[in-house]
Amino acid sequence: MKEIGPAVEFPPGTIRGVDRYAVGNNGAYFAVSRRCRHLSADLAGGSIDADGCLVCPWHRSAYDVRTGRMVRGPQGVFAKIPGLGPLFKGLTKVVPLRRRQVSLQDGDLYLADS
Repeated sequence: MKEIGPAVEFPPGTIRGVDRYAVGNNGAYFAVSRRCRHLSADLAGGSIDADGCLVCPWHRSAYDVRTGRMVRGPQGVFAKIPGLGPLFKGLTKVVPLRRRQVSLQDGDLYLADS
């Protein structure tokens, strides 16, 4: 297991990059691969929406961190391209974001081995 850091540094709404993963707290600790399936934005710079999904900082695609699947496709100018959102959402059904378990031990967070 890889030590992430003290749990107090991950209050709800926090996301940080840890190696190849975006580690966050949406009410539960999670770790998903850092690169958006749309244009490879660093998801560690994203946000968490009201549904607990990880939102891409570039084009506002949203990911369910429990499954790694995109639940909302690219927004803004990219949303005007017909079929783009469904294309990327379909891609994440086949190739979702990688997920790793985050555990809490003695006040510290750890990333499980793959």
